[in-house]
Amino acid sequence: MGHILDIRCIIIYKETNRATLEGVTLYTVPPKKMLALNILAILREYTDSEHRLSQKQIVDLLESEYQMQVDRKSIKRNLMNLIDSGYDIEFTETVRQTKNGESETICSDWYINRDFEDSELRLLIDSLLFSNHIPTSHCRQLIDKLKGLSNRYFNTRVKHVHSLPEVKSTNRQLFYSIDILDESISREKQVRFNYGTYDIDGKLHPRLNPEGEIKEYIIDPYQMVAVNGRYYLICRYDPYDQLVYYRIDRILNIKVLETPVKPLRKLPGLSDGLDLPKHMAEHIYMFSGDSTTVCFRVTRSALVHVFDWFGDDVRFSNINDETVEAIVCVNEQAMLYWALQFNEHIEVLSPPSLKVKLLAAATSMTEKYR
Repeated sequence: MGHILDIRCIIIYKETNRATLEGVTLYTVPPKKMLALNILAILREYTDSEHRLSQKQIVDLLESEYQMQVDRKSIKRNLMNLIDSGYDIEFTETVRQTKNGESETICSDWYINRDFEDSELRLLIDSLLFSNHIPTSHCRQLIDKLKGLSNRYFNTRVKHVHSLPEVKSTNRQLFYSIDILDESISREKQVRFNYGTYDIDGKLHPRLNPEGEIKEYIIDPYQMVAVNGRYYLICRYDPYDQLVYYRIDRILNIKVLETPVKPLRKLPGLSDGLDLPKHMAEHIYMFSGDSTTVCFRVTRSALVHVFDWFGDDVRFSNINDETVEAIVCVNEQAMLYWALQFNEHIEVLSPPSLKVKLLAAATSMTEKYR
């Protein structure tokens, strides 16, 4: 917590320790007690394991950016104080002979270790870029915060984020909804909300009931998950006793209620709780309903898609050089959509009910495009 306060002090100092005269920004002379914080700010902005600073370079940056004139001994003393305070600062020690023939230890190549590697920050930023459930403005803000965890050299390598297209969710209540859901799940309380749908104006509008009034949903929230670039809520829609799923970016006007949720273990088939990885593998498109065993023949060249969607929980049989039969446990409606998507690579063998649905879908499509 102390480290967070230090960084806030640096930000406040850099914003307030200036005066403006006839359009020219003038910096006042900072107090000596700010020296350690300014050195820390320089290390954070200019250094990493590949970019290191000598004490002389730190002296020059203090003068150019903070108008502080200090000697190298003061720099070293404050750097050591920062290390003693718990900051992960690295440096190189070399021993040299003075003119008097005595040994002297020189400390150089100073840099600060960071909580995140640049590759890790890139992975997080790319995850935001490819997500579809975060509004563009919020996505930009999050990316800027992630960029702030590195230094100026990292920022030059992520310029592509400025071309972020305006195609993401427009629901500005998303982060508020996530906070409320997190609270309600922790407290095991129901929530009430409206659920939106898009119209031709491209805006999110609350669903209406048969009477033309805005429909209210009262649900028991159990878990939030990210699937296919979307954020979903796994819950029970009161008074029904089965799991349903709602897109969190389409939830509007959410409010925590004081009524308790029905425990997940009291729902049919969930007496042992929710095995989330297994549940997600069976609900690849987040459709409600029970799972069933599906057998399908798939070309071996398309097995990558099978593992991408169903994970490792797949059984194989009747293997030859060209095809293999795969058995998975999956929601039947979800499997219908998946089979249509990968139709050229697979053939559903069972259950019969799914084959009937696929035939009906194929017949309908043939009639439309005949």
